[in-house]
Amino acid sequence: MGGGERKVYTLPEVAEHNSPKDCWLVIFGKVYNVTKFLEDHPGGDDVLLSATGKDATNDFEDVGHSSSAKAMMDEYYVGDIDSSTIPSKVTYTPPKQPHYNQDKTAQFIIKLLQFLIPLVILGLAVGIRFYTKSA
Repeated sequence: MGGGERKVYTLPEVAEHNSPKDCWLVIFGKVYNVTKFLEDHPGGDDVLLSATGKDATNDFEDVGHSSSAKAMMDEYYVGDIDSSTIPSKVTYTPPKQPHYNQDKTAQFIIKLLQFLIPLVILGLAVGIRFYTKSA
């Protein structure tokens, strides 16, 4: 890159480089060709390959790379990413679920007991009757 000109890539362009023979990553708004580093990566090549086609900054940060690992990245730098081509983060919205109603659970237990207790009493009465007849 002559004259201090930086190459700017779109995410779809970077995403095409997603194989062990050609692997590019986007980290901190910069594009890195890490193909030659795949075999030497301490976390294995699968980790890097799984980070292709997206902004891998969070993946990179979550691991907690050393300062020497960060300094090593300059060697693989090929350009910058056009940030307008990276989809914005979508916030997680939990699915709508009915609110847990403790009263309904209590009502169910009461109805269950209203059914079972008479059965237990009936069973005891029949059992006592047969027990006293046979004795």
